Amino acid sequence: MKIAILSRNENLYSTRRLKEACLARGHEVDVIDTLHCYMDITSSRPAVRYHGEELPQYDAIIPRIGASVTFYGTAVARQFEMMGTFNINESVAISRSRDKLRSLQLLSRKGIGLPRTGFASRPDNIKDLIKNVGGAPLVIKLLEGTQGIGVVLADTAKAAESIIEAFMGVRANILVQEYIKEAGGADIRCLVVGGRVVAAMKRQGAEGEFRSNLHRGGSAEIVKLTKEERATAIKAAKAMGLNFCGVDLLRSHNGPMVMEVNSSPGLEGIETATGLDVAGKVIEFLENNAKFNATKTKGRG
Repeated sequence: MKIAILSRNENLYSTRRLKEACLARGHEVDVIDTLHCYMDITSSRPAVRYHGEELPQYDAIIPRIGASVTFYGTAVARQFEMMGTFNINESVAISRSRDKLRSLQLLSRKGIGLPRTGFASRPDNIKDLIKNVGGAPLVIKLLEGTQGIGVVLADTAKAAESIIEAFMGVRANILVQEYIKEAGGADIRCLVVGGRVVAAMKRQGAEGEFRSNLHRGGSAEIVKLTKEERATAIKAAKAMGLNFCGVDLLRSHNGPMVMEVNSSPGLEGIETATGLDVAGKVIEFLENNAKFNATKTKGRG
């Protein structure tokens, strides 16, 4: 197969591992900087150009599109889809998952466990918004935040009011979310490939830190999933229409709750914690599913 990895840096761990897995399984692979692609969308034969030349026809692409370049990155992925190239995570599904509000609404519609969440632009009564998610302590999140940036824990109702007012003062879009105290600053990252959980790890926040992101000093270890946790992760990936994603769960008294579905999950933490060849599983999925013009919009909304 001829595979392209859409990534801005071929030295990143995840990009490098996916490239290694392609080569180890006998495939041709190119790493293409998404932002240096430009598209011919006026002719009857759609094409993607790169550094002054038209790119060849690929059997499959693996988009590694950062949150900051979602709009342009999904446009490039969509162009490849128009050319008949199989996209492991089609463009609509990536856009769906990147919009935190939209993704939570879609998960809610499917009856998937979620922390109680509020969203408002200019609420007349901030106290009622806070009360509606169970009161303080609660979590306030910027819609555009990544890797734990723009996530604040408000311990008291007064602090929550001040933070919400501050965010609204700069016209930021925020979510107000129930704080799951029993999770103890830990979450579970499930790596889903082709409707199957292929690896899972527990991420524990650093001491005094409620966010479990490894980028913020958290630690990771292998974890055994319950049947309900495994089913929830698979159902969440299906609701987003993603073939390859990370599903972040919290263990609560009311069962597993989904925090986020990530369409470009990092591989370093989970491969290190579990010792599993997750990159190889991704390429194996392409081998079994990549066909010309086979990318179809999955999920709804």
